[in-house]
Amino acid sequence: MPNMVVENKEARSGWEWRMRVNDRLSSKVLSSEDGPMISRMLLGLKSVIKLMFLKPSNFVKKAWDLARSDPRKVFHGLKVGLALTVVSLFYYMRPLYDGVGGNAMWAVMTVVMVFENTVGATLSKSLNRICGTFLAGFIAVGVHWVALQSGEKSEPFIMGISVFILASAATFSRFIPSIKARFDYGCMIFILTFSLVSVSGFRVDKLLAMAHQRLSTIIIGTSLCIIISMVICPIWAGQELYTLITRNMDNLANSLDGCVSEYFVISSDEDSTGSEKGSDGNLLGYKCVLNSKASEESLANFARWEPAHGRFNFRHPWRQYLKIGAEMRGCAYCIEALNYGCINSEIKAPEYLKRRVSNICLEMSSNSSSVIKELASIIKTMRKSSSIDFLMEQMKSAVQDLRNELKSLPILVTPQPLEEAENTRDDKKTEANFTEVASVSPMEIIPLVTLSFLLIEIAARIEGIVDAVEELADLAQFKPVDDEHKEDGTMKIFQRVQTA
Repeated sequence: MPNMVVENKEARSGWEWRMRVNDRLSSKVLSSEDGPMISRMLLGLKSVIKLMFLKPSNFVKKAWDLARSDPRKVFHGLKVGLALTVVSLFYYMRPLYDGVGGNAMWAVMTVVMVFENTVGATLSKSLNRICGTFLAGFIAVGVHWVALQSGEKSEPFIMGISVFILASAATFSRFIPSIKARFDYGCMIFILTFSLVSVSGFRVDKLLAMAHQRLSTIIIGTSLCIIISMVICPIWAGQELYTLITRNMDNLANSLDGCVSEYFVISSDEDSTGSEKGSDGNLLGYKCVLNSKASEESLANFARWEPAHGRFNFRHPWRQYLKIGAEMRGCAYCIEALNYGCINSEIKAPEYLKRRVSNICLEMSSNSSSVIKELASIIKTMRKSSSIDFLMEQMKSAVQDLRNELKSLPILVTPQPLEEAENTRDDKKTEANFTEVASVSPMEIIPLVTLSFLLIEIAARIEGIVDAVEELADLAQFKPVDDEHKEDGTMKIFQRVQTA
């Protein structure tokens, strides 16, 4: 029926009606599609503008923040650019190019591969590259001479067997821990150089001249890197390791104080919120200690290559810093267990039990953190301390007080007759209060006991840090304490005791 009506209308109005209908339809179609199309175009234009302007601006902002936070990275980039510019002159200037030849490109490759952020890393890679190149070139020339003396038919077999044996042995040696720690890069350069010289020397007549040119260009590149890294704004790996250890000690002491005070916090809402905002970094400072093992090992390895600089002699015991770092990580693991097992535990100890041991726990954490801060001061000043023994005795006495306090906790949580309980308690309480104490569940006291045992374990591990620092002081020959420093140390101790 609707079709019939349409046909009649078409018969009456003819083509004019159709055109109007088509115009209306087309206008409706255009109006319905214009909105999404324009919105898609706007979104596309917006994304293009964002891609062209916002992301580059964000990248520039991050790069600027990085440069402001550590300008030494900017200087390192400038030093690498300077080294590459100088070594490129062997290619750009004809007299230098004639003297070195086409092997000048090896000097450019050497600068790119060898130049590192710290002086120790640059020295390590430079010496590894020179020794690996020289040893591989010397052996390759010897094998090539033996192959020539053996005859033309057996020459390729001798060269192939030598490449197989030496490459396999050098690759296996990279798995040995002592070689991997200090000579891994040199082994890789040995494999590369021996293979290249052996393969290229099979078709090259002047093998000695080629090996001499490559070795000379590598020496030029490494010497330039060493000079620039040591003269222009040097970054010493030993100084970086020294700063990292002392900073981790301060973070460890602050974390210990922050975690224990956070557990026993008893203050108003405003004070607690303010302390939480200011102590977030202190609570999680121990994580820097846990995550610094790889950095410490790398810096200690590079520091052993460095010459005497600043307050550090040539034979400074850098390995001892790794021992100190390992002892600190053991202490940091206990603080992490304290943070997640006690502070963030769903089982909470009763407040009156927490108040009972809060003073002794806070005193113990304060004494322990004072010992750690004093150890950091010893390393910073490179001078033995006169107050470390007194602080250790304070910490040990606090540990003993905490142990004595823990012995009374089973009496508090064990239900007893009222008469026996009153005889065992020094501070006599009422019957209602004791009924409340006697009804404590053993599960509620587990976080408090865990906290106490962790503090005792932390104190034991701090003794390990003290032994490691004292060993460092003996090996590095720290200056003894004179009378003035002894008086200053005793005055500081008495001030701490009076403020406590």
